[in-house]
Amino acid sequence: MTTPHSFDQALVLDTLAEGHYRGQTHPAYWNMVGPFGGITAATALRAILLHPRLLGEPLSLTVNYAGAPTTGPFTVDATPVRTNRSTQHWNVSIVQTGADGEPVVTTTATAVTAARRDTWSLADMPMPEVPRPDTLQPVPPVPGVEWFNRYDLRPVAGALPRQWNGQGDSSLTQLWMRNTPERVLDFCGLAALADVFFPRVWLRRAVHVPAGTVSITVYFHASAPQLQATGTGYVLGQARAQEFRNGFFDQTAQLWNEAGTMLATSHQIVYYKE
Repeated sequence: MTTPHSFDQALVLDTLAEGHYRGQTHPAYWNMVGPFGGITAATALRAILLHPRLLGEPLSLTVNYAGAPTTGPFTVDATPVRTNRSTQHWNVSIVQTGADGEPVVTTTATAVTAARRDTWSLADMPMPEVPRPDTLQPVPPVPGVEWFNRYDLRPVAGALPRQWNGQGDSSLTQLWMRNTPERVLDFCGLAALADVFFPRVWLRRAVHVPAGTVSITVYFHASAPQLQATGTGYVLGQARAQEFRNGFFDQTAQLWNEAGTMLATSHQIVYYKE
């Protein structure tokens, strides 16, 4: 029997009742003080995709990180709060038991799924011309940040600063990315890829300050067949900030497959310390 991919192991949810699931944090996707935010977003989306009343495919997902989950079990509640002819609106919460035995909400999320239909379509932001991934060197493993080792990341521009000297001049990063070992891309995998980028403040300032995502929204432009066609290929990610102010900055990102099809866009707001 083939061992499931570590990403799929991390997304295992046992059904307790309709829309109510139990999961377990996975060491393969651990960050410095909690799980990788991308795996948390993927978990929230997985609960929706498992729901028996699901309509259509993911259109948008907003995840709010209320606090870092601790190692151990958690529960996920996914509720379709309204279903229309072509869209369905969701509330999701992830809860753990605190040290005092009381429930603690670690994550809240909202989402919209939709029954897509064929219409006039246009790619108004084409994929930038960049070197192919097989011509670039992957980022080496990072000790102590386990989730980082679950991805093959090949920077085109805007890699981590080589010197933390306060002399950064741009927040733009472009990099090719995919799961390692390889895994066929799906909606949960795409949601996680949208959060792969390191904090923009590190690049713009070249100062290694504490930072963490507060809220991220992912907009899914790809259909399931387009994700299936992407397969295990690389995805080009591009991210930049627009404003750093009073301890928070934003990030906007785009994700394309190797064929140049835009798969998703995302926006997030990030906390940082001086």
